Amino acid sequence: MARVVLENVSKIFKGPKREPVYAVRQARLSIEDREFVVLVGPSGCGKSTTLRMIAGLEEIDEGTISIDGTVVNKVEPKDRDIAMVFQNYALYPHMTVFENMAFGLKLRKFPKAEIQQRVNETAELLGLGPYLDRLPKALSGGQRQRVAVGRAIVRKPKVFLFDEPLSNLDAQMRVQMRTEISKLHQRLGATMIYVTHDQVEAMTMGDRIVVMKDGVIQQVADPLTLYSQPANLFVAGFIGSPPMNALRGTLVEQGGALWFSEQNPGSPLLAALTEQQREKLSSFVGREVVLGLRPEHILDGAQRGATPYGSEVSATVEVVEPMGAETFLHLSTGAHTFIVRAAADARPQANSRLTMLFDMSRAHFFDAKTGQGIG
Repeated sequence: MARVVLENVSKIFKGPKREPVYAVRQARLSIEDREFVVLVGPSGCGKSTTLRMIAGLEEIDEGTISIDGTVVNKVEPKDRDIAMVFQNYALYPHMTVFENMAFGLKLRKFPKAEIQQRVNETAELLGLGPYLDRLPKALSGGQRQRVAVGRAIVRKPKVFLFDEPLSNLDAQMRVQMRTEISKLHQRLGATMIYVTHDQVEAMTMGDRIVVMKDGVIQQVADPLTLYSQPANLFVAGFIGSPPMNALRGTLVEQGGALWFSEQNPGSPLLAALTEQQREKLSSFVGREVVLGLRPEHILDGAQRGATPYGSEVSATVEVVEPMGAETFLHLSTGAHTFIVRAAADARPQANSRLTMLFDMSRAHFFDAKTGQGIG
């Protein structure tokens, strides 16, 4: 397999006034041999463009891309030894499953015996053995996607590229297919680069995740680090379901302690910082900051003993969302709304007042102007 390295890679288009528009800006990324890396972000963030530059389907305007130590900027896609699985399955409708999977090998003039062996092995791996004689129209969406993946596997490329391959499937099939692709990575030990807009797919599949916004890489880390140590407000809000709560306010000194004071002219929320946070954030006293707190780190007021760093907050219930195994509570302080991940049987009445406990030991702080994490 292979290591893929992007060095200051940019893709530039022309705007309506011929001004440069960056689809990808100065991307720096190293994908190690046999690693599963997921590029994630909202539509238009540059993730698919980045993948297409690796594949050779888009020209690189700045920087270099190397595969297995060889710069491939000017190398034709067919000569890069990569295989790509697209969002639409791109199967030949007049060919059987076997013929679709074998087509690339026939073009490369592989011996018939080797083609037969590779297709049969891959079909067995993907559970497609009984369907080799069927046309694509006789297959389900999940089976067609497996054929598209199988067509890539039979080539035994250095790198597998996946461009939102599950977005055309229903929710249940997406869960099944992402599990199958993860198992496939374990069996093949292949280098895989996977693009998706779905952060749940990213979190469950990737060894590392690359979060992108407006063509710029925001953070590269393993799923747990992204969730627990987001680099900025965008990552904090994009990774996690529900996303991290963000409350704007100011850091104030009061009674020998450092407090977060919500921007609320009525009755501002006050939450005391821990001693460790105070040491990190003493230079931000009097400045506007954003307090970030995950829904599971806001507790029922009755759980006062659950954390020594709890700050009581009174809020009004706006919406209750029963989810089966848990309940999401949408609460309001008057200036901000926030979400709490509560127990499955939690059923407070709309417009009732609740006392919640902010676990400040799990709080994150961001610069309100730049959005960058500060502690």
